[in-house]
Amino acid sequence: MEAKQIAFDKLANSMRMYAETSTRFPELKLVDMEEAVNNLDRAFESKLEAFHSLYDITKSDFGYFDHADTALLIVLRNAVHHRDHLLFKSWNHEMFLKSGLTKYSGAAFLLASYKVGGGTYTAQYYYKIDDILDRLDSSRGSPYLQNKMGSSRRERLLETISAELNFNKIYSFASDERYPSSQIYINLIPIFISAMERIFSHFKSLGMAFKGYDSGVYLEHFTSGLDVNFDEITFKQVRLP
Repeated sequence: MEAKQIAFDKLANSMRMYAETSTRFPELKLVDMEEAVNNLDRAFESKLEAFHSLYDITKSDFGYFDHADTALLIVLRNAVHHRDHLLFKSWNHEMFLKSGLTKYSGAAFLLASYKVGGGTYTAQYYYKIDDILDRLDSSRGSPYLQNKMGSSRRERLLETISAELNFNKIYSFASDERYPSSQIYINLIPIFISAMERIFSHFKSLGMAFKGYDSGVYLEHFTSGLDVNFDEITFKQVRLP
């Protein structure tokens, strides 16, 4: 039990550090854009690593791959951890560190998100949605397909993630509005929030005693009914100058 408590506290620590880094981002980007973007990207990846550490020691207690939110976080962690591909570069990285603002001048991008708590403000951190499919969908002929799991398992995983996160609705809206699929990004923060609600609530129901200040703070936060609704998708258009 103690090892699981430590893993939860590590995850909570990583979430606090991401929040602090995110708070500093607007000011730091005015001074050093590269440092600001890299700090935020590494902080987000740290959350994925901490989540995977928890998964490693609690996978017999919870079906992580039975739910789109927790399954996707593991897929993302494995992808960015091994980094043998060119996928999963954040919106900030693509736009501000790879001359995206110049390369895509005049182009319109679609940013898809999900409502949290009835539509209250939600933080934003975006990956390209095509990258998720390039990792899981063999029909796309992607050279970056996740080949370490069997094809049938990968197909089931893709079906779970696509259905529960309503990827078809996102692509359909984008098609109707004539956005190229390569210009659609998805906000990962609501997905992360939903996953945290799920696991904190589950292990609380098992009687786990959460130890550590950060664990206590996030336990209260994620078991207070944030209500992520994957059926309510919001879209924002960003047209580059």
